Amino acid sequence: MYIAASRTSDVASGTDRKPALKRVSANVVALGMVSLVTDVSSEMVTAVLPLYLVLGLGLNPLQFGLLDGLYAGATAVVRVFGGHLADRWRRLKAVAGFGYGLSAVCKLGLVAAGSSVTAIGLVLAADRTGKGLRTGPRDALISLSSEPAALGRSFGVHRAMDTVGAFLGPLVAMAVLAVSLGSYSSVFFTSFCVAAIAVLLLALFVRDRPGSVDRAAVSARAAFGLLKQRDFRRVALWAALLGLVTVGDSFVYLVLQRRWEIAATYFPLLPLGTAGVYLLLAVPLGKLADRVGRWPVFLGGHVALCLALVLLCGPAYAALPVVALGLHGVFYAATDGVLMAAAGPLVPAALRATGLAVVQTGQAVARMLSSVLFGLAWTLWDLRPAVLVAAGGLAAVVLAAALVKPVRP
Repeated sequence: MYIAASRTSDVASGTDRKPALKRVSANVVALGMVSLVTDVSSEMVTAVLPLYLVLGLGLNPLQFGLLDGLYAGATAVVRVFGGHLADRWRRLKAVAGFGYGLSAVCKLGLVAAGSSVTAIGLVLAADRTGKGLRTGPRDALISLSSEPAALGRSFGVHRAMDTVGAFLGPLVAMAVLAVSLGSYSSVFFTSFCVAAIAVLLLALFVRDRPGSVDRAAVSARAAFGLLKQRDFRRVALWAALLGLVTVGDSFVYLVLQRRWEIAATYFPLLPLGTAGVYLLLAVPLGKLADRVGRWPVFLGGHVALCLALVLLCGPAYAALPVVALGLHGVFYAATDGVLMAAAGPLVPAALRATGLAVVQTGQAVARMLSSVLFGLAWTLWDLRPAVLVAAGGLAAVVLAAALVKPVRP
C-alpha cells in the first residue's frame, strides 16, 4: 500500500529526483487487518456491556465504574511485561499472538459467566490482560516497519483500519441481538468466532522481525532506564496525567443515554458516532502530526474531549449528542496513534515494545483510577456536577502540558 507524498526536486541543478512516494508497509496493513477484525469482536462486547451491566444486572454508577476501571486498568499489570518479553525474546509476533488468542477465549468466558458480576469481572480482567500483552509488541511492529518521518501516517492508517472494526462491531451486535431476540450470550459467542479469525490472520500474514539481539541491551535495568531520558519521561508522565482526567468511553455513552433519554435499543449505535469521525480523521491527523508536530496534535485532541464534556452538560438540544460524539471521535483520532508516533522515536529499536508499553501502562493505570473516581463522583454528586468537574480537571492539565517546553517528536 502506498500513499503519495509530493516532494520537490531541483531539476535545473541536475540533482537526482528523490522518491515521490512514502510507503506504508505491507506489515502495517496486515496488522491493520488483524486489528480491524479484532475490533469487530471487541466492540460487539463493548457496545452491549454497559447496557447489560447497568440496565440488565442493575449496577449503580460506582459499581459500574469499578468494573469499567478494571476493564481499562487490567492491561497495566502486563503491558510492560509483555513488551519487555517481546523485546528480550525478539518475538514480537508471538507475544502479540498470545494476547490476541487470550482475548478471543475470554469471549467464551463471558458466555459461561452468565449473570455473575464477579465472574464477569474476572473474565474482563483476563480479556484486558490479553490486550495488554499484545498492544506493545503490535505497536512496536508498526513502528519498526515504518519510515521514521512517516510514523504518524503509518499509525493513522493502522488506527483507521482498526476503527472500521470499531464501526462495524456495534452494527453486528445489534444484528445478533435482533436475530437472537435479545440474547447477550449469542453476542458473546459470535464475538469469539470473529476474534478467532483475527488470530488466524495474524498467524498467516504478519511478519515478525527475525534476527539475533543483545539480551543485555533489553534487560530490566535498561527498560527502567528509559525513564531517565527527559523527553521520554515527559511524554510518559503527561500521558498518564491526561489519562487521569479522561472520562471513559462507556461513561460518555451512559451520560448521553441518560441526558437525552435514548432508548436502550439504540444504545449500541452511540459508539458509531465516535468511530465514524475517528475513521475519517485518523489518517489526516496522523499526517498533520508528522508535519506540524505530534505533541500539539495530541494536546489538541484532549481539547476536543473537554469541549465534548462541556456540551454534555449543556441544554438538551437534539443536535448536541451528534456534536459531542463528533468531538469524541476527534479526540481519539488526534491522540491514540499520535501518542505512539511521538513516543516511538524516543526509544531505541531494541526496546521499542518495552518503551511503548511503559507509556501505555501509565495511561492504563490512570484511566483505571479515572473510571473509579468518576463513578464515585456521579454517585455522590449526580451526573452534571461530575461531568463539569471532569471537564475542569482536563482543561487544567491540558493547559499545564501546553505551557511546558514542547516535546520534539
